[in-house]
Amino acid sequence: MALLKIARLGHPAIRAGTEVLTAGACAHHDFQTFLENLVDTMRDAHGVGIAAPQVHVLQRAIAIEVDPHNPRYPDYPQVPLTILINPQIVDHSSETNDDWEGCLSVPDLRGRVPRWTSVHIQAIDREGRTVDFTAEGFFARVLQHEIDHLNGEIFLDRMTDLSTLTHLHEYQQFWLKTS
Repeated sequence: MALLKIARLGHPAIRAGTEVLTAGACAHHDFQTFLENLVDTMRDAHGVGIAAPQVHVLQRAIAIEVDPHNPRYPDYPQVPLTILINPQIVDHSSETNDDWEGCLSVPDLRGRVPRWTSVHIQAIDREGRTVDFTAEGFFARVLQHEIDHLNGEIFLDRMTDLSTLTHLHEYQQFWLKTS
C-alpha cells in the first residue's frame, strides 16, 4: 500500500484535462498498482470517490466506494468498490436534486450542488472490459463529481447558490440539522 499525495484546489492538476486510456494500458502492472494506491488513498482520506487528477495523474480513471464503516458517510447507501476508466455520461435524467458535497481536494468545505438524479455511464473496468450501467441517487452524484474532476471541474463550479458554501465545522453545527 502506498498513499498518494492529494492535490488541493490551486494545483494545476485539479484544472488540467486528462488523457484517455486504452484498454491495453489497463493491463500494465504499473497501472494496476496505481489503481490500488488510488483506492488506498481514497479509503485513508475517508472519501467515497477519487479521480486520478486528484493525485497528480492526468489520466481518465476514478474509484468510488461507499462503505457503511466510512465515518464521513455512515448513513449513505452502500456502493461496492467501482473503478472506471474513461467514464462518460451518455444519458441522464431530466430531474435534478440539490444536496451537500465536499471534496478531498477542497478540504473542510461543503456546499449544495445540483446534480442529475440518475446517469447512464459507459466506461471500461480495470481489466479493460466495457461496462455500461445506470446509477441513481448518491451513486449518481458521486459519479458526476468524479467525472467532473476528469474534465478539470470541481463542485464549486456547479454550485448555483454560493450562500450554502460553508466550512465543515459550521456545516456540522448549523446546516446538518436543517438538511
